Amino acid sequence: MTIGRLMSLAGLALIALALLLAVALISLLPGWRLDLTGDRLFTLAPATRDIVSNLEAPIELTLFYSDSATEDVPQLRTYATRVRELLQEIVIASEGMLSLNIIDPEPFSEDEDLANQFGVQAVPVVQGAEGIYFGLVAAQPLAEDAPEALRISETMPLIRPDQEPFLEYEFTKLITQAANPKRPVVALLTSLDIDGGFDAATSQMLDPWFVMDVVRQMYEVRRISALDESIDEDVDILVLVHPDELSEPMLYAIDQHIMRGGAALVFVDPNADSLLMRPAQGTPLSVGLSSDLPGLLEAWGVEYDSSKVIADSELALRVSVGQGSPPEPHLAMLGVKSANLDGDDIVTSQLEDVNVSSAGAIVPLEGATTLFEPLVQSSASSMLMEATVLRSISDLSALFDDFDPTGETYTLAARISGVIDTAFPDGPPPAEEEAETATEEGDTAADHSDDADSSDSTGPASSTAEDAEDAAATGEQAPPHLTQSQEPVNIVLFADTDLMSDRMWVQVAQFFGQRIPQPFANNGDLVINALDNLVGGAELASIRSRGTYSRPFDRVIEMQRQADDRLREEEAVLLARLAETEAEVARLSQNEEGEPLEQIAPEIQAEIDQFNLERVETRRSLREVQFQLTEDIERLGSNLQWLNTLLVPALLGVVALLASLLRARRRRRA
Repeated sequence: MTIGRLMSLAGLALIALALLLAVALISLLPGWRLDLTGDRLFTLAPATRDIVSNLEAPIELTLFYSDSATEDVPQLRTYATRVRELLQEIVIASEGMLSLNIIDPEPFSEDEDLANQFGVQAVPVVQGAEGIYFGLVAAQPLAEDAPEALRISETMPLIRPDQEPFLEYEFTKLITQAANPKRPVVALLTSLDIDGGFDAATSQMLDPWFVMDVVRQMYEVRRISALDESIDEDVDILVLVHPDELSEPMLYAIDQHIMRGGAALVFVDPNADSLLMRPAQGTPLSVGLSSDLPGLLEAWGVEYDSSKVIADSELALRVSVGQGSPPEPHLAMLGVKSANLDGDDIVTSQLEDVNVSSAGAIVPLEGATTLFEPLVQSSASSMLMEATVLRSISDLSALFDDFDPTGETYTLAARISGVIDTAFPDGPPPAEEEAETATEEGDTAADHSDDADSSDSTGPASSTAEDAEDAAATGEQAPPHLTQSQEPVNIVLFADTDLMSDRMWVQVAQFFGQRIPQPFANNGDLVINALDNLVGGAELASIRSRGTYSRPFDRVIEMQRQADDRLREEEAVLLARLAETEAEVARLSQNEEGEPLEQIAPEIQAEIDQFNLERVETRRSLREVQFQLTEDIERLGSNLQWLNTLLVPALLGVVALLASLLRARRRRRA
């Protein structure tokens, strides 16, 4: 008994020691978990590890979270746990370059004052309840005795629950901005009101498109005008959105910006229907619906027809034309899926949905020396359609009348790279005033040739020489004219501007004075990815592209498309039969002179009765097709529900049965 009791005590001691070691090991090591999600949403991206581990200076992270005030809000506490775990993983991946401090700002405390100083404000979760702090600050540490006002910091005032799929990107972006406080410069030239404006009809300011809110968080945005004649040399990225009738000096400035190695993000459009959506809101009616960059696109090795739009039956989005009308496919409004996005380019990799409207097609120019890499393409069930057809159409089904897919895929966004030649081989164009003066002087010289011969100092050449002397006297020197790019260029070109508008990718709601986005497509991610990549932030772009959205039911969409085709075919048969019958009725209702008969003949009445019967029968068949579609979708949903309900218990049962059989087999062997 004594030996058995000692062995029992020793066993208990060993178990207790093992538990202590396990607890110590778990507390010392970071949390381990198995990520089985399709996009590995709960695993740090390699780019995140590279960014935080290669920081040049330490960064202090401060999470302001009202832990004591959220005891009765379990959903928010669960979300806060997820936020803390993610921040701790990022800190561990930084290899000592990041530190995390969590502060619970109690009311009327110094911690609350500190939170307000950094711009973190309390937000009431429940009406009438105490405000809750939930924000993050990334700051560079201060030197000894340095005033707090000199601290370089970036603030995320509110960590919203709807941001959870993008927390890794948002946190990494915050850290990057704190480590590099000087933001890249974006020069924006646009004829649209994407950056806000003034509505003369209502005397109110217009909100900018939400994508510009995101851009301004990360970049210093400067507006330039189509009337300007130069682009500052410190501009990192030139963004052109619907450039309409640019002057020759501005086209030359764009050309030389590219020649100097400046990056460019360009949006042209054969039919900018965002102008039609907001005709009286700030944008002048004189702005054309189509845009182009004559001469520049050819120099970049791109061919583009500003009168053609892409029509695609496979990618067509279903839209409602009028209030209460059922959705129907719009051939020129496309929902581009991941299969039609370049999965090898960082700008489009892992994006899921990009919505465009009346987009154009761009193709590489024959003999071009630049590299043309398609980023966004149509399906093979597409064709090019005249843009004027879309502007005058009122019935979307009429677009199918002339729809004849070519079997080709069309590119609506591409990356252009390589060494290019200037579009102005003869040098800079003369300014408009100089050109008019030169023309007038030329006319005067033609009329007074003798005076011109006797006075060589009064011609245009001497005027140019005097201007050069004046420039030299003032110390100003024009930048040299470049005939070839100093290094390979990097241009991202889109043949659509509507993809940036809110209606194509995001719903914006107001929450305590803040604009809260609810995205339903990746258009915003696409634009920011392009900017990040052009400015050299490919690693940051790779994290953003990990954001996911609700996945569409491809089977349901395909069933709807098939039903639409059946409905359209039967409708075409009905319309053809209607036309034939009406022609026959008209023929039988007239005499030989073409005059209407006073009395309807029996055979005409028979034709009319037969047509009415056929019309009723066809309408009944149309209703049956629609009913069958709804029934098929409901059956598919029921099958999926039963599958999701029974699959997991069935798998667990199979695993338990196999485990039981294995144990029984081992016992028999023993």
